[in-house]
Amino acid sequence: MALHRPESPPTEGADAAVLILMRDGARELETLLIERTVRAGDPASGQIALPGGRVEPADPDLRATAVRELGEEVGLGPADLAGPPRYVGTDHAPRFQMNVGVFAAQLGPQANRPTARSRTEVAHVFWLPRSSLTETEWVVRETSKGAREVPATVYRGRVLWGFTRRILRHFFERRALSDPDDDDRAFQARLAAGEGS
Repeated sequence: MALHRPESPPTEGADAAVLILMRDGARELETLLIERTVRAGDPASGQIALPGGRVEPADPDLRATAVRELGEEVGLGPADLAGPPRYVGTDHAPRFQMNVGVFAAQLGPQANRPTARSRTEVAHVFWLPRSSLTETEWVVRETSKGAREVPATVYRGRVLWGFTRRILRHFFERRALSDPDDDDRAFQARLAAGEGS
């Protein structure tokens, strides 16, 4: 799959960066996801997410943040990628009140196997088939506005919802990160009707 936007990534304008890492699976394209460790007081506790994290002062740009976090969380580095991660865009993650730079890369042919490097941060690592993103289930999750029914992808018992799911769906549909899709509109309509509150 051709990756988006070859231009240089911004050096500022975001608080964090994530990486959409893809590989050719047995049947279709797959994306690497992590399941964050359950920790008291952590808003990302137990969530399914893309590898990534907050910008650190030593990071020269957002791409460096994404690559550093990939190494820290799943043990992969530049040599495990088919090329430098390409900038997709920057979007707002409302639950965490931060702007996030989004990058994409293909797993290289001689790549190491991704593994959870720090069990205090990452409980599991797994590959999600692209086609599973087209299926929507409505599940109750604790949001910044309280418990709500949200659109989700449920894969082998793991629930992918919110920012990460939206980013992946928009990426694979080649939709601008800020453009709402059918699930976004359905969720907003439910909120306006007072459902799930």
